[in-house]
Amino acid sequence: MPVLLCFCACPDAATADRIAGTLVAERLAACVGVMQGLRSVYRWHGAVEHADEVQLQIKTRSECLPALTARIGELHPYELPEVIAVEVAGGLPAYLDWVVEQTAEENR
Repeated sequence: MPVLLCFCACPDAATADRIAGTLVAERLAACVGVMQGLRSVYRWHGAVEHADEVQLQIKTRSECLPALTARIGELHPYELPEVIAVEVAGGLPAYLDWVVEQTAEENR
């Protein structure tokens, strides 16, 4: 059962904390790292934008991704929130097992 690391940029710490808390409480994520100090540069509606953001590092399993993505869409204030998932190639087996256990369907 593959473990994923998902990234989501938020406009501020309050939004990041609210989304992180909801994802963990609903067992869509085992853990969410909240990293402040992100500076994003991107093109939006034809203009280059600069924004200070807070990055979420969401640890989950692949089966949770559709529900996690939908939930972020409901909670996030951005018109088009970032949700990028990367499959974890390895790690401490006990930690990866813990991620799977915390996000298992029977625990929700």
